[in-house]
Amino acid sequence: MKRSSTWSAAGLVAAVSVILLLIVAGVGTGAGLPALTGVPTSTQTVTPTGKTTTVNVTATGDMTFEPSAIEVPAGNRLVINLTNTDKVNQHDLRIGTVESGRIAPGTSRTVDYGVQSASSQGYCTVAGHRQMGMTMEVTVTGAGTTSAADATGKANTDTDSSSTTGSSATGTAGPDASAYPDKNTPISSHISPELSALEADTGPKTRKVTLTVKEVPLEVAPGVWQLRWTYNGQSAGPTLHGRVGDRFEVTLKNEGTMGHSIDFHAGSLSPDQPMRTIAPGETLTYEFTAGRAGIWMYHCSTAPMSTHIAAGMHGAVVIEPDGLDPVDHQYVLVQSEIYLQNVATTADAATEVDAARVGTEPDRMAFNGIAFQYDQYPFQVKAGQRVRFWVLDAGPDEPLSFHIVGGQFDTTWTEGRYTLRHGTAVDPSGGTTQDGGAQVLPLEAAQGGFAELTFPAAGHYSVVNHVMTDAERGAHGIVEVTK
Repeated sequence: MKRSSTWSAAGLVAAVSVILLLIVAGVGTGAGLPALTGVPTSTQTVTPTGKTTTVNVTATGDMTFEPSAIEVPAGNRLVINLTNTDKVNQHDLRIGTVESGRIAPGTSRTVDYGVQSASSQGYCTVAGHRQMGMTMEVTVTGAGTTSAADATGKANTDTDSSSTTGSSATGTAGPDASAYPDKNTPISSHISPELSALEADTGPKTRKVTLTVKEVPLEVAPGVWQLRWTYNGQSAGPTLHGRVGDRFEVTLKNEGTMGHSIDFHAGSLSPDQPMRTIAPGETLTYEFTAGRAGIWMYHCSTAPMSTHIAAGMHGAVVIEPDGLDPVDHQYVLVQSEIYLQNVATTADAATEVDAARVGTEPDRMAFNGIAFQYDQYPFQVKAGQRVRFWVLDAGPDEPLSFHIVGGQFDTTWTEGRYTLRHGTAVDPSGGTTQDGGAQVLPLEAAQGGFAELTFPAAGHYSVVNHVMTDAERGAHGIVEVTK
């Protein structure tokens, strides 16, 4: 079942702490505020009054605008002195076709939104902020006020600043499927799925890692680019690897343009400090001890989490169980969903995640951040070799039914226990079943495990999410087995 984000700041009503100034003549920029910005359009059908309504508006750390509603007489020019008091995030304000541009924490900007003719909703265009309730109602008062769109009989709707042709203003439909390049278009790079063997077990170790937040354009499907929010510049975060008892010291550096954070499921600790959102330029240290085996998810925990995860801020921590059997190859596959605003065929055209559509039908599904990448870069195995696939469903919403066409799993392990080991199925009541096998490793969002098999003969074996529409969207790869 699809799930939309349930967290909203719309219900957080803060006391209005700014002054609404209605000035009936001339543009007032306010003492100490920067020069007027904004390029208003001229689609109004009302007669300009020659008067200006100037309003002080604050963008807050509660993901609200204060005030959250203003009134403007029809024909008046609207000028807003916008101040960002959020200590972590940049914000902006779009009204109609005019945007303020992003405003850093603690700074202000004065924006001319032009002559107002019809009521509308202003909002922050930073991905996810509108969905959290960061909106402002602009009510135009006075009789006979229609917009140019209304006058021609068309719907008067605003589109997101980063939306492009083919993307729905309401976030219910994605780009036109005919716009996608062929899935066999060569990709510019790929993420290695190989999991290297751990060093000899000589007792618990301290493993240090630095994860740097970057917002960079990356290829997310053959010939398709998106502006991804990343750990260490990859479309899926790097895999961490260790044993039970190992201590991880993680340094998180935010080199992005907005607040980000991190949450490791592999550790058990109070989230208040290590999982806090840090502003651009800040650093935090996150320490945890791996107390239990599994393939654990890590992800950005900044709200809305669904948007940050869908934008690329997720990865895996593999903590091996004791007595893990030797295999010839180990691979890690992290499934995730991709929600596009446009089909960008170059890095320069890439736009951010379509936050309004997260939780609806994804445009592409990916293993390790790039749809179809393991069709072009197959897993290389020899017949008779034993292979282990560590698999994690990062979501944020879609399930994963992990399957290899032509193969059968004789070992499956998930959520802390074997359900099948070398063909022997474990009965919860204490009995066992011989000669068992599994066709899928079923996982919900944030669940993980591994499956093992041996390939009987040379050939090409498809690796898929057996939720087949998701395989057709990109959760697909090839195991190339040679003699």
